[in-house]
Amino acid sequence: MNTQIASPSKDTGQPATVAGKKDAAYFQYFPGNYRWSSGMINMMGVAPYGGSDISELHRIGLMLKGKDGTDDQAWFEACVAMGDRIREQAEGFDAKGYRHSAAHSYLRACNYYQFGERFLTPKTARSDQAYKTAMKCFKRHLELGDIKGEVVEVPYDNGQSMPAYFIHAQNPRSERVPCMVFFGGLDITKEIQFTRGVPDLIKRGISCLVIDGPGTGEAIRFREQFLRHDYEVPGSACIDYLQTRADVDPGRIGIVAMSLGGYYAPRAAAFDHRWACCIAWGAQWDYHAVWKKRIDAALKASMSVPGHHILWIFGVDNYDDALKKLEPFKLDGVVQKMTCPFLITHGSEDEQVTMADAHKLLASCGSKDKTLRVYTPEEGGAQHCQRDYLPLVVADMWNWAGDRLFA
Repeated sequence: MNTQIASPSKDTGQPATVAGKKDAAYFQYFPGNYRWSSGMINMMGVAPYGGSDISELHRIGLMLKGKDGTDDQAWFEACVAMGDRIREQAEGFDAKGYRHSAAHSYLRACNYYQFGERFLTPKTARSDQAYKTAMKCFKRHLELGDIKGEVVEVPYDNGQSMPAYFIHAQNPRSERVPCMVFFGGLDITKEIQFTRGVPDLIKRGISCLVIDGPGTGEAIRFREQFLRHDYEVPGSACIDYLQTRADVDPGRIGIVAMSLGGYYAPRAAAFDHRWACCIAWGAQWDYHAVWKKRIDAALKASMSVPGHHILWIFGVDNYDDALKKLEPFKLDGVVQKMTCPFLITHGSEDEQVTMADAHKLLASCGSKDKTLRVYTPEEGGAQHCQRDYLPLVVADMWNWAGDRLFA
């Protein structure tokens, strides 16, 4: 059934307005600077899941006060300085045996390191070290905290493997439980993904495989697994891996991916009908067209990372070659093959992907059970991937997934 969940104001497919202007709820920490504001709001948004603290974020903001919004080295230094501070705090707790306090601090330190590093390309020895320190912090968080997680490798194309964490379900209803595979997008990481609601998902008796696919996180930084259009290959590899585990129900495996993952997840589900459900956390339709517009505008567009990020994750030297790589990143002719239940979440004020693309994705999907959930400024979550109100979208997604996986 083609279902549209209405948000408080009527969904017209156009950005919501209040008296002709965007509602005041559309918050920017650095007014006029989309990228730095998105980075700060992304860090703010993960606080409910233990990924940040408002006092620490304010200190980062003070360090950046008066800085040029294009000075990404300054951004890196401010975030890494806070990462160092909180890591030292965590190590102090750890040394005294206060494992819960240490676990919490290690998780926040991890996020500050990774949010600082993500704007820098090409990577440097110092940024690589910050990233490696972040991963050590995250792994120590898992060792000390109440959430049971494993560091795993998912066998992949031509003898490779993808780095991942298998986060065990809490409150399991059976020995073999459902599992959601969680991919990122253009510029996200498995550690950052974890703080986007995974602790809430597992409480429902659903495990989660949080993974760095090709072009993201550890996979691109240390393994040179470049971005690829055929994401059904890494997607199906995840199902193959999970079906070998005695603690996963092989018939109840879903997929969720955010931002550019709104391309990855539907493509994976269209080519492999073993998926029990699929969530596009932010719609995509024609990613080549998105980047063609950005490049034609001299990269003066609303983007979450610098334009040269696209060169790095494809392993190319110029934007013409990047556009060639992007040509197959289109869902028309693909999502028509999908049959599993499908949820799209999208913000009415998303400046990176239009509402029109979200509607095209919904209309073209071959699934009978398909839903587009639109978030407006009035209720919150109107920005890209609902970074301005994560608890609401997390609740909606995991409620929806639970209804399908436990059906």
